[in-house]
Amino acid sequence: MKKRIKQICQAALIDQGLGVISVRKTNDGKWERTNSSADRRITGISGFSDGKYLQATGPAVAIFRKQTGQGYIDKLGDRIIGTFGNCAGGTTPWGTVLSAEENIQFQVPEPVYADGTSFDPGELQFHLNDKELYGQGNVFGLAGNKYGWIVEIDPANPKDNGTKHTWLGRYRHEAVGLRVESGKPLAFYSGCDRRGGHIYKFVSSKRVKKPQDKGNSELLQTGMLYAAKFNPDGTGSWIALKVDTAINPDLPSQIAGHLIPLPKGAARPKPALFSDVLANLVTGGYLEVTADKQITHYKNRYKRLGDLYIGNREEKQGAILIDAHYAANAVGASCTARPEDTEVAPNGDLYISFTSGSPSKDGGSDLRVFKGPKGEAPYEYGWVMRLTEDKNEPDALSFKWQMLATGGETAAGGLGFANPDNLLIDRQGDVWMVTDISTSKMNKSLYSRRDNEGKTENVSSVFGNNTMWFLPTSGKNVGKAFLFATGPMECEITGPCFTPDQQTMFAAIQHPGEANGIRENNTSKTREIMITTTTGEEFSQKRQVPIGSNWPSKIPGNPPKPSIVSIYS
Repeated sequence: MKKRIKQICQAALIDQGLGVISVRKTNDGKWERTNSSADRRITGISGFSDGKYLQATGPAVAIFRKQTGQGYIDKLGDRIIGTFGNCAGGTTPWGTVLSAEENIQFQVPEPVYADGTSFDPGELQFHLNDKELYGQGNVFGLAGNKYGWIVEIDPANPKDNGTKHTWLGRYRHEAVGLRVESGKPLAFYSGCDRRGGHIYKFVSSKRVKKPQDKGNSELLQTGMLYAAKFNPDGTGSWIALKVDTAINPDLPSQIAGHLIPLPKGAARPKPALFSDVLANLVTGGYLEVTADKQITHYKNRYKRLGDLYIGNREEKQGAILIDAHYAANAVGASCTARPEDTEVAPNGDLYISFTSGSPSKDGGSDLRVFKGPKGEAPYEYGWVMRLTEDKNEPDALSFKWQMLATGGETAAGGLGFANPDNLLIDRQGDVWMVTDISTSKMNKSLYSRRDNEGKTENVSSVFGNNTMWFLPTSGKNVGKAFLFATGPMECEITGPCFTPDQQTMFAAIQHPGEANGIRENNTSKTREIMITTTTGEEFSQKRQVPIGSNWPSKIPGNPPKPSIVSIYS
């Protein structure tokens, strides 16, 4: 049985990771694979048996190289086995790709000890049933603190297996936004895709000389990581995640769901037996703080971020970066509404998509910042925010922000979309946006818009399939949203990107037919949905909803397949 479990986990981890393929445009305008010598896979288990380990840079390397510690150490030093949970990434001006490791918590334990070492892999046991498979890292002894990073690879170099830059922080990354200007520090933006996740900025210590220089990868190896603090008045600041930063968490009463997870910290040893001292030192994970008075007690116990972690200064900095989400909570970074993309416009503005303001067991968003069109909070349908650094400098420590677009029904003041996800900025600085409505909420019958107490419920089924939108950022159409494309059944449209000449847009069709699988015999079912008119009247609309998908073949009975589409002029 153990042998079979290992085979299952190996196959599952090989299915994850990164794929590099090369394509070219033919004379008739179509795209085809070239199958170059650089095409390759960097999987979730690269290095385990083939020696093709990933590398690491930055302060967390000091933790990886520890021989002893509070928690689990894999004895591989700064060598890393594989990458998985990869989500939205981006390209650099010097030709490399940055890929974001997002939901690593399904494969390895996410919490760490106060010295930055991992929980034992056995804390997340292997589990397999008809719908779920997780805990693969347990089977291979993977150290959880080595996952949840940004991975840089050079797609043109077949010998490059990837580098994890730890100065960029460890959290549930889904986004890469780069600002690379000659003579200025490099700025890297990303978001933590969880309810209550933060927006982060890394600023390099050195300055960019030539944006296309391959040596710019070294700029990602030294600098400072910051987390954003959004004020309700449209201003904000960047809080450094470093040893000396003051502990100052927000209050749970200000957060949807009234929950802020905070690091347990390095417990103070009691003057007792040696065994008791050890018991107090071995602490890790996080506290679920739900009452404002708990914040007062926490601030009385810990004064600086370094007080929460143990080791020398470099080791503490490494532990902070490994524990970035919880460290950011401790210093008062704003809890946000599931940030899913960060993209830098040609003029330096940063655009951020926030998918949903509803809370969960992970946390929730700041009720003072993330509001609906009529001040509703929490609010489900999401936003696209524009952030402008003060004096338009990449290393600014303060900024201004405003919502470019708010989701929701037009009858309720929204722009007609729900749950924005990946963004794309064109040369004119306008925004292209795709949505990520959960499949479990799509195309369901809705007979009433009120719950048992008469309150309006979240009604995602009104919006139908996931879609792509065009959002002007200047001119007379600012504040409007234009529908550009509708996705196949039960899919998510992801990763839109342009070719350099902007004559072709690529986009991915992810998991079509996720819930109902293969569509047989053109099967459809009638869904009855309660709609509100722009004048506030309700009426029942009937829709014929296809059940399952045959994408992209359109032939009944054919299985749906994830795919890449090209849209060209």
